[in-house]
Amino acid sequence: MAKSQATFSKKENEKKRLKKRNDKQEKREERQANKKRLTLEDMMAYVDENGNLTSTPPDPKRKKIINTADIQIGVARKEDIIDENPIKKGTVTFFNENKGYGFIRNSETQESVFVHVNGLKTQIKEGDKVSFEIEKGQKGLTAVRVSTIN
Repeated sequence: MAKSQATFSKKENEKKRLKKRNDKQEKREERQANKKRLTLEDMMAYVDENGNLTSTPPDPKRKKIINTADIQIGVARKEDIIDENPIKKGTVTFFNENKGYGFIRNSETQESVFVHVNGLKTQIKEGDKVSFEIEKGQKGLTAVRVSTIN
């Protein structure tokens, strides 16, 4: 008679595989039998005043009304400052006639403001005392309507 082709380890592996399959089937049937139908209330979660999740709804008597305008996100909004005298005075610190731009130092705030040749009323050069107005340009503040002061 011929000897069986299945070795001991092959038989053991087959037994383990069948046992695993049967265990899995039993667990599936047990889950099906114990299956509970969840309602919407069972699935709801609430957030308490401390930001923690809870299963109990909040008490409506303790409800706080919050004005949405009072909520600050990021940096506080800078109010538009309306300048009474829009005409500023300053000194030309740098001006390149070939390229057509320069900088004016504001005498009040000591800030440098960019000036382009298109914003000039009269010709200017370095060291001139000038009067100007400030407008928002593409890359920041720009001096416009620049004229020299005698």
